[in-house]
Amino acid sequence: MEGNWRWVALTAIAPVSWGASYVVTRQLLPADHALWGAAIRALPAGLMLLLLTRTLPRGAWWWRATVLGALNIGAFFVLVYVAAQLLPSSVAAMLMAVAPAMMMALAWPLLGERPRVLPVLGATLGFVGVCAMLLTGAQRTDPWGVVASVTAMLMSSLGFVLSKRWAGQVSPLPLASWQLLAGGLLLAPVALVVEGTPPVLDATQAAGFAFLSLVATALAYWAWFSGLAHLDAGAVGLIGLLNPVTGVLLGTLVAAERLTVQQAAGMGLVLLGIALGQQSRPRRPGVAAPWSSPSSDAPGSDAPGSDAPSSDAPSSDAPARPVSPGPGRASRWRRRSGRSGTPSARCRPAA
Repeated sequence: MEGNWRWVALTAIAPVSWGASYVVTRQLLPADHALWGAAIRALPAGLMLLLLTRTLPRGAWWWRATVLGALNIGAFFVLVYVAAQLLPSSVAAMLMAVAPAMMMALAWPLLGERPRVLPVLGATLGFVGVCAMLLTGAQRTDPWGVVASVTAMLMSSLGFVLSKRWAGQVSPLPLASWQLLAGGLLLAPVALVVEGTPPVLDATQAAGFAFLSLVATALAYWAWFSGLAHLDAGAVGLIGLLNPVTGVLLGTLVAAERLTVQQAAGMGLVLLGIALGQQSRPRRPGVAAPWSSPSSDAPGSDAPGSDAPSSDAPSSDAPARPVSPGPGRASRWRRRSGRSGTPSARCRPAA
Protein backbone atom coordinates (compact mmCIF):
# COMPACT_ATOMS: atom_id res chain seq x y z
CA MET A 1 0.00 0.00 0.00
CA GLU A 2 2.94 2.32 0.71
CA GLY A 3 4.14 1.91 -2.87
CA ASN A 4 0.62 2.63 -4.07
CA TRP A 5 0.63 6.00 -2.33
CA ARG A 6 3.93 6.92 -3.96
CA TRP A 7 2.21 6.58 -7.33
CA VAL A 8 -0.72 8.59 -6.00
CA ALA A 9 1.68 11.39 -5.03
CA LEU A 10 3.33 11.33 -8.46
CA THR A 11 -0.03 11.34 -10.25
CA ALA A 12 -1.19 14.29 -8.12
CA ILE A 13 1.41 16.49 -9.82
CA ALA A 14 -0.88 16.60 -12.87
CA PRO A 15 -4.13 17.97 -11.37
CA VAL A 16 -2.27 20.29 -9.00
CA SER A 17 -0.36 21.86 -11.90
CA TRP A 18 -3.57 22.01 -13.97
CA GLY A 19 -5.28 23.81 -11.10
CA ALA A 20 -2.37 26.26 -10.94
CA SER A 21 -2.63 26.86 -14.67
CA TYR A 22 -5.96 28.67 -14.14
CA VAL A 23 -4.23 31.37 -12.10
CA VAL A 24 -1.31 31.61 -14.54
CA THR A 25 -3.66 31.85 -17.51
CA ARG A 26 -5.82 34.50 -15.89
CA GLN A 27 -2.91 36.59 -14.60
CA LEU A 28 -0.29 36.30 -17.35
CA LEU A 29 -1.68 35.14 -20.69
CA PRO A 30 -3.67 36.89 -23.44
CA ALA A 31 -7.38 36.23 -22.99
CA ASP A 32 -8.36 36.28 -26.67
CA HIS A 33 -6.15 33.44 -27.96
CA ALA A 34 -7.35 30.38 -26.06
CA LEU A 35 -6.92 27.96 -28.96
CA TRP A 36 -3.44 29.20 -29.82
CA GLY A 37 -2.67 29.05 -26.13
CA ALA A 38 -3.60 25.36 -26.08
CA ALA A 39 -1.52 24.66 -29.20
CA ILE A 40 1.47 26.57 -27.80
CA ARG A 41 1.15 24.50 -24.62
CA ALA A 42 0.94 21.14 -26.37
CA LEU A 43 3.46 21.33 -29.23
CA PRO A 44 6.61 22.42 -27.31
CA ALA A 45 5.76 19.99 -24.50
CA GLY A 46 5.38 17.12 -26.96
CA LEU A 47 8.61 18.02 -28.76
CA MET A 48 10.55 18.22 -25.50
CA LEU A 49 9.30 14.81 -24.35
CA LEU A 50 10.03 13.35 -27.79
CA LEU A 51 13.62 14.60 -27.57
CA LEU A 52 13.92 12.96 -24.16
CA THR A 53 12.47 9.61 -25.20
CA ARG A 54 13.82 9.53 -28.80
CA THR A 55 11.11 7.05 -29.74
CA LEU A 56 8.73 7.42 -32.67
CA PRO A 57 5.41 5.60 -33.02
CA ARG A 58 5.46 2.37 -34.98
CA GLY A 59 2.75 0.37 -36.70
CA ALA A 60 -0.69 0.89 -35.22
CA TRP A 61 0.67 3.53 -32.87
CA TRP A 62 0.51 6.16 -35.61
CA TRP A 63 -3.29 6.06 -35.70
CA ARG A 64 -3.57 5.33 -31.98
CA ALA A 65 -1.53 8.43 -31.14
CA THR A 66 -3.76 10.48 -33.44
CA VAL A 67 -6.95 9.16 -31.83
CA LEU A 68 -5.64 9.65 -28.29
CA GLY A 69 -4.20 13.06 -29.16
CA ALA A 70 -7.62 14.15 -30.39
CA LEU A 71 -9.51 12.73 -27.41
CA ASN A 72 -7.14 13.93 -24.68
CA ILE A 73 -5.63 17.07 -26.20
CA GLY A 74 -6.93 18.43 -29.51
CA ALA A 75 -10.71 18.10 -29.52
CA PHE A 76 -10.74 18.18 -25.72
CA PHE A 77 -9.16 21.65 -25.56
CA VAL A 78 -11.48 22.97 -28.27
CA LEU A 79 -14.55 21.77 -26.36
CA VAL A 80 -13.21 23.16 -23.09
CA TYR A 81 -12.68 26.48 -24.87
CA VAL A 82 -16.30 26.45 -26.12
CA ALA A 83 -17.60 25.54 -22.67
CA ALA A 84 -15.57 28.34 -21.09
CA GLN A 85 -17.24 30.85 -23.42
CA LEU A 86 -20.76 29.65 -22.59
CA LEU A 87 -20.65 28.49 -18.96
CA PRO A 88 -19.35 29.79 -15.64
CA SER A 89 -16.14 27.99 -14.69
CA SER A 90 -17.86 26.55 -11.61
CA VAL A 91 -20.54 24.82 -13.69
CA ALA A 92 -17.97 23.49 -16.18
CA ALA A 93 -15.82 22.15 -13.33
CA MET A 94 -18.85 20.51 -11.73
CA LEU A 95 -19.64 18.69 -14.98
CA MET A 96 -16.02 17.60 -15.35
CA ALA A 97 -16.15 16.20 -11.79
CA VAL A 98 -18.23 13.33 -13.17
CA ALA A 99 -15.07 12.08 -14.93
CA PRO A 100 -13.93 9.67 -12.15
CA ALA A 101 -17.26 7.82 -12.22
CA MET A 102 -17.17 7.76 -16.03
CA MET A 103 -13.62 6.38 -16.04
CA MET A 104 -14.70 3.64 -13.61
CA ALA A 105 -17.64 2.77 -15.86
CA LEU A 106 -15.46 2.61 -18.99
CA ALA A 107 -12.64 0.72 -17.27
CA TRP A 108 -14.95 -2.20 -16.48
CA PRO A 109 -15.57 -3.38 -20.08
CA LEU A 110 -12.31 -2.04 -21.55
CA LEU A 111 -9.83 -2.96 -18.80
CA GLY A 112 -11.62 -5.52 -16.66
CA GLU A 113 -11.48 -3.20 -13.62
CA ARG A 114 -14.79 -3.93 -11.94
CA PRO A 115 -16.11 -0.96 -9.89
CA ARG A 116 -15.84 -1.55 -6.15
CA VAL A 117 -17.84 -0.10 -3.30
CA LEU A 118 -15.26 2.22 -1.74
CA PRO A 119 -14.04 3.83 -4.99
CA VAL A 120 -17.65 4.37 -6.13
CA LEU A 121 -18.40 5.96 -2.76
CA GLY A 122 -15.25 8.05 -3.19
CA ALA A 123 -16.41 9.26 -6.62
CA THR A 124 -19.78 10.22 -5.14
CA LEU A 125 -18.20 12.13 -2.25
CA GLY A 126 -15.76 13.81 -4.62
CA PHE A 127 -18.57 15.02 -6.88
CA VAL A 128 -20.55 16.35 -3.90
CA GLY A 129 -17.41 18.04 -2.59
CA VAL A 130 -16.72 19.78 -5.91
CA CYS A 131 -20.32 21.00 -6.03
CA ALA A 132 -20.00 22.33 -2.48
CA MET A 133 -16.77 24.15 -3.37
CA LEU A 134 -17.95 25.76 -6.57
CA LEU A 135 -21.74 26.14 -6.56
CA THR A 136 -22.01 28.95 -4.05
CA GLY A 137 -24.95 30.75 -5.68
CA ALA A 138 -27.32 30.84 -8.63
CA GLN A 139 -25.51 29.94 -11.86
CA ARG A 140 -26.55 30.55 -15.43
CA THR A 141 -26.37 27.58 -17.80
CA ASP A 142 -26.30 27.44 -21.56
CA PRO A 143 -27.44 24.16 -23.16
CA TRP A 144 -24.68 24.20 -25.77
CA GLY A 145 -22.11 24.94 -23.09
CA VAL A 146 -23.35 21.95 -21.11
CA VAL A 147 -23.14 19.78 -24.24
CA ALA A 148 -19.57 20.95 -24.90
CA SER A 149 -18.48 20.37 -21.31
CA VAL A 150 -20.08 16.94 -21.03
CA THR A 151 -18.63 15.91 -24.41
CA ALA A 152 -15.17 17.03 -23.30
CA MET A 153 -15.54 15.00 -20.11
CA LEU A 154 -16.66 11.89 -22.02
CA MET A 155 -13.88 12.21 -24.61
CA SER A 156 -11.10 12.65 -22.07
CA SER A 157 -12.42 9.80 -19.89
CA LEU A 158 -12.47 7.48 -22.91
CA GLY A 159 -9.07 8.74 -24.05
CA PHE A 160 -7.43 8.08 -20.69
CA VAL A 161 -8.93 4.58 -20.41
CA LEU A 162 -7.86 3.76 -23.98
CA SER A 163 -4.38 5.08 -23.17
CA LYS A 164 -4.17 2.56 -20.35
CA ARG A 165 -5.60 -0.24 -22.50
CA TRP A 166 -3.32 0.37 -25.49
CA ALA A 167 -0.15 1.36 -23.67
CA GLY A 168 1.22 -2.14 -23.23
CA GLN A 169 4.89 -1.73 -22.38
CA VAL A 170 5.13 1.71 -23.98
CA SER A 171 6.43 3.89 -21.16
CA PRO A 172 4.57 7.05 -20.08
CA LEU A 173 7.18 9.36 -21.62
CA PRO A 174 6.67 8.45 -25.30
CA LEU A 175 2.97 7.89 -24.66
CA ALA A 176 2.63 11.48 -23.47
CA SER A 177 4.86 12.93 -26.19
CA TRP A 178 2.98 11.31 -29.08
CA GLN A 179 -0.40 12.44 -27.79
CA LEU A 180 0.74 16.00 -27.13
CA LEU A 181 2.27 16.31 -30.59
CA ALA A 182 -0.78 14.82 -32.30
CA GLY A 183 -3.13 17.02 -30.29
CA GLY A 184 -1.07 20.14 -30.92
CA LEU A 185 -0.96 19.47 -34.66
CA LEU A 186 -4.73 19.06 -34.67
CA LEU A 187 -5.19 22.28 -32.68
CA ALA A 188 -2.95 24.53 -34.78
CA PRO A 189 -5.12 24.67 -37.95
CA VAL A 190 -8.28 25.16 -35.87
CA ALA A 191 -6.61 28.03 -34.04
CA LEU A 192 -5.46 29.55 -37.33
CA VAL A 193 -9.01 29.49 -38.73
CA VAL A 194 -10.75 30.74 -35.58
CA GLU A 195 -8.20 33.17 -34.13
CA GLY A 196 -5.94 34.10 -37.05
CA THR A 197 -2.17 34.29 -36.71
CA PRO A 198 -0.46 33.32 -33.44
CA PRO A 199 -0.15 36.07 -30.82
CA VAL A 200 3.09 37.98 -30.33
CA LEU A 201 4.21 37.36 -26.74
CA ASP A 202 5.96 39.71 -24.37
CA ALA A 203 8.37 38.49 -21.68
CA THR A 204 5.66 37.98 -19.04
CA GLN A 205 3.43 36.01 -21.39
CA ALA A 206 6.39 33.92 -22.57
CA ALA A 207 7.17 33.05 -18.94
CA GLY A 208 3.54 32.07 -18.40
CA PHE A 209 3.56 29.82 -21.46
CA ALA A 210 6.87 28.30 -20.33
CA PHE A 211 5.24 27.25 -17.06
CA LEU A 212 2.16 25.92 -18.84
CA SER A 213 4.14 23.97 -21.42
CA LEU A 214 6.94 22.58 -19.24
CA VAL A 215 5.14 22.02 -15.93
CA ALA A 216 1.38 21.97 -16.51
CA THR A 217 1.66 19.99 -19.75
CA ALA A 218 4.92 18.02 -20.22
CA LEU A 219 5.50 17.13 -16.57
CA ALA A 220 1.78 16.87 -15.83
CA TYR A 221 0.90 14.45 -18.63
CA TRP A 222 3.96 12.30 -17.93
CA ALA A 223 2.88 12.07 -14.27
CA TRP A 224 -0.74 11.37 -15.28
CA PHE A 225 0.15 8.53 -17.65
CA SER A 226 2.57 7.15 -15.06
CA GLY A 227 -0.36 6.96 -12.66
CA LEU A 228 -2.51 5.23 -15.28
CA ALA A 229 0.25 2.65 -15.75
CA HIS A 230 0.29 1.69 -12.05
CA LEU A 231 -3.14 2.55 -10.60
CA ASP A 232 -6.72 1.73 -11.51
CA ALA A 233 -8.23 4.15 -14.01
CA GLY A 234 -10.96 5.17 -11.55
CA ALA A 235 -8.39 5.88 -8.84
CA VAL A 236 -6.47 8.14 -11.22
CA GLY A 237 -9.71 9.90 -12.18
CA LEU A 238 -10.41 10.62 -8.51
CA ILE A 239 -6.94 12.13 -8.06
CA GLY A 240 -7.91 14.50 -10.87
CA LEU A 241 -10.37 16.16 -8.48
CA LEU A 242 -7.37 17.90 -6.92
CA ASN A 243 -7.63 20.23 -9.93
CA PRO A 244 -10.57 22.34 -8.61
CA VAL A 245 -9.22 22.06 -5.05
CA THR A 246 -5.95 23.64 -6.19
CA GLY A 247 -7.83 26.32 -8.12
CA VAL A 248 -9.87 27.33 -5.06
CA LEU A 249 -6.84 27.34 -2.74
CA LEU A 250 -4.72 29.42 -5.13
CA GLY A 251 -7.64 31.80 -5.61
CA THR A 252 -7.62 32.31 -1.85
CA LEU A 253 -3.86 32.74 -1.59
CA VAL A 254 -3.10 34.69 -4.78
CA ALA A 255 -6.31 36.53 -5.64
CA ALA A 256 -7.37 37.16 -2.03
CA GLU A 257 -10.67 35.36 -2.56
CA ARG A 258 -12.51 34.41 0.64
CA LEU A 259 -12.62 30.72 1.54
CA THR A 260 -16.05 29.91 2.97
CA VAL A 261 -16.97 27.15 5.40
CA GLN A 262 -18.94 25.46 2.62
CA GLN A 263 -15.88 25.44 0.36
CA ALA A 264 -13.67 24.07 3.13
CA ALA A 265 -16.18 21.29 3.80
CA GLY A 266 -16.28 20.54 0.08
CA MET A 267 -12.49 20.21 0.01
CA GLY A 268 -12.67 17.78 2.91
CA LEU A 269 -15.19 15.64 1.03
CA VAL A 270 -13.00 15.65 -2.09
CA LEU A 271 -9.92 14.55 -0.14
CA LEU A 272 -11.91 11.83 1.62
CA GLY A 273 -13.24 10.64 -1.73
CA ILE A 274 -9.73 10.49 -3.18
CA ALA A 275 -8.51 8.45 -0.19
CA LEU A 276 -11.39 5.99 -0.51
CA GLY A 277 -10.66 5.56 -4.20
CA GLN A 278 -7.11 4.33 -3.57
CA GLN A 279 -8.22 0.95 -2.22
CA SER A 280 -5.71 -1.60 -3.48
CA ARG A 281 -7.01 -4.10 -6.00
CA PRO A 282 -5.65 -7.64 -5.73
CA ARG A 283 -3.75 -8.45 -8.90
CA ARG A 284 -4.40 -11.79 -10.54
CA PRO A 285 -1.99 -12.64 -13.38
CA GLY A 286 -3.53 -13.95 -16.53
CA VAL A 287 -6.97 -12.36 -16.08
CA ALA A 288 -7.89 -10.39 -19.19
CA ALA A 289 -10.43 -7.63 -19.58
CA PRO A 290 -13.76 -8.71 -21.08
CA TRP A 291 -13.06 -6.92 -24.37
CA SER A 292 -9.27 -6.92 -24.23
CA SER A 293 -7.10 -8.32 -26.98
CA PRO A 294 -3.34 -8.78 -27.08
CA SER A 295 -1.35 -6.07 -28.79
CA SER A 296 2.00 -6.81 -30.32
CA ASP A 297 2.77 -3.58 -32.11
CA ALA A 298 4.00 -1.45 -29.23
CA PRO A 299 7.37 0.03 -30.19
CA GLY A 300 10.13 -2.06 -28.72
CA SER A 301 7.80 -4.29 -26.74
CA ASP A 302 5.24 -7.00 -26.85
CA ALA A 303 1.70 -6.96 -25.53
CA PRO A 304 1.28 -5.95 -21.89
CA GLY A 305 2.09 -8.74 -19.58
CA SER A 306 3.03 -11.05 -22.44
CA ASP A 307 6.37 -11.85 -20.86
CA ALA A 308 4.98 -12.49 -17.42
CA PRO A 309 4.20 -16.12 -16.68
CA SER A 310 0.75 -16.97 -15.48
CA SER A 311 0.48 -18.03 -11.88
CA ASP A 312 -1.21 -21.23 -13.06
CA ALA A 313 1.35 -22.18 -15.71
CA PRO A 314 4.34 -24.39 -14.84
CA SER A 315 7.73 -22.81 -15.25
CA SER A 316 9.50 -23.60 -18.50
CA ASP A 317 12.67 -24.39 -16.52
CA ALA A 318 11.01 -27.04 -14.38
CA PRO A 319 11.16 -30.63 -15.66
CA ALA A 320 7.91 -32.08 -16.89
CA ARG A 321 6.27 -34.31 -14.34
CA PRO A 322 4.86 -37.55 -15.72
CA VAL A 323 1.20 -37.95 -15.02
CA SER A 324 -0.39 -41.33 -15.37
CA PRO A 325 -3.75 -41.39 -17.08
CA GLY A 326 -6.49 -41.63 -14.50
CA PRO A 327 -10.08 -42.55 -15.16
CA GLY A 328 -10.95 -39.03 -16.22
CA ARG A 329 -8.15 -38.98 -18.79
CA ALA A 330 -8.88 -42.24 -20.53
CA SER A 331 -10.76 -40.77 -23.48
CA ARG A 332 -7.99 -38.25 -24.05
CA TRP A 333 -5.36 -40.99 -24.15
CA ARG A 334 -7.47 -42.99 -26.59
CA ARG A 335 -7.80 -40.05 -28.98
CA ARG A 336 -4.09 -39.32 -28.95
CA SER A 337 -2.97 -42.92 -29.35
CA GLY A 338 -5.51 -43.97 -31.98
CA ARG A 339 -5.98 -47.25 -30.12
CA SER A 340 -8.40 -48.18 -27.42
CA GLY A 341 -6.96 -47.70 -23.98
CA THR A 342 -3.25 -47.97 -24.92
CA PRO A 343 -1.19 -44.79 -25.17
CA SER A 344 1.20 -44.42 -28.06
CA ALA A 345 4.93 -44.41 -27.53
CA ARG A 346 4.98 -40.68 -28.12
CA CYS A 347 2.33 -40.04 -25.49
CA ARG A 348 3.20 -42.78 -23.01
CA PRO A 349 4.57 -41.37 -19.73
CA ALA A 350 8.13 -42.24 -18.86
CA ALA A 351 8.62 -45.05 -16.41
